[in-house]
Amino acid sequence: MREILYPINPDRNVPWNDLPLLPIRKEFYQTIEILEKLGDAKAALARLHGRSALIPNQGLLINTISLQEAKISSAIENIFTTDDELYKAYSDNNVETTSASKEVLRYREALWSGYSYLQKKRKFDQDYFIRVFQEIKQTTDGIRPDFSNTTIKQGGTGPNAGQVIYTPPRGVIVINDKLGNLINFLNDDEQYRIDHLLKMAIAHFQFEAIHPFRDGNGRLGRVFNIHYLTNKGLLDVPILFLSRYILDHKEDYYSGLMGVSQRGNWKDWLLFMMRAVEYTSNITFHKINDIVAIKDSILEVVKKDNRKFRNPEGLIEFLFTQPFTKVKHLVDSGIYAENTARDYLNRLCEMQVLEKKEIEGHHYYLNIELYRILSE
Repeated sequence: MREILYPINPDRNVPWNDLPLLPIRKEFYQTIEILEKLGDAKAALARLHGRSALIPNQGLLINTISLQEAKISSAIENIFTTDDELYKAYSDNNVETTSASKEVLRYREALWSGYSYLQKKRKFDQDYFIRVFQEIKQTTDGIRPDFSNTTIKQGGTGPNAGQVIYTPPRGVIVINDKLGNLINFLNDDEQYRIDHLLKMAIAHFQFEAIHPFRDGNGRLGRVFNIHYLTNKGLLDVPILFLSRYILDHKEDYYSGLMGVSQRGNWKDWLLFMMRAVEYTSNITFHKINDIVAIKDSILEVVKKDNRKFRNPEGLIEFLFTQPFTKVKHLVDSGIYAENTARDYLNRLCEMQVLEKKEIEGHHYYLNIELYRILSE
């Protein structure tokens, strides 16, 4: 009789309470094809780590890149906002903004609150998942209750739209058992000696399969990816975001998840995630280089300008921490008094470094080059 390597989900309409616990069999990830792609992903990630660690002000990357990740991850869940709306909302500290922008900014806050939580705790626990979920959804809700009839349905407008494609485990006891097993898998690197990138990919599937909350599991799963990498020291700060790759290959992403649950096809899922890490690491590496290069170039131009700028380094550093700046930002940060801040920002508009925009009666200064790089 043939040995069953991975028990699959026999009926997508019935809660998968028999979702296998971790770890998975070595046969699923110790193949030449997967290990080769793992090597490519690790090399790309290490290059990104090395480059980002050399930047004195990592806030220059953290604010800007995390905003784009928040926007794209939310778009996967059909929550859409424009760059202008998002950057304006961030610039205004989330005051009088659209509901979509608020959701995106909550994702970003969850990214940082979860990162800070792990910096203190040093390991994952159930409280981590609940806290990040509650931040994303702005709720006091927790693990799905026994009566919650949660199902995953086919999206879109095709002939299969609305059909159930997966039903996650049901019952608080069952969910807590699966989540506890996942947490042990994440934290125990002695018992579960698997390369961290493969572990992240395996854990991402397991979390999405457990689906412990009524909503927000997709966004939480993507936040968790980056938190795992920083927790294990593969990055110092959370600047690698896989959402762009997932959005561009959305069908492959969901097909990979279903491939594991319905056919035990770990190979395609793991290869997808390794490609995502490699591609995203390379894209982020080049974005960092572009941002740093244009920042240095603009600083040189400002220093050479006949109308001397006081503290040009502080001014340009600040302008590269977010695309939209207001006079108030420079004043509140203590860099300049109000009149000086306004004068300098207007000068930079004349130099075509910034573009002055009036939105709903308020003046904003757009960093043209930073905006361009982030939008690519």
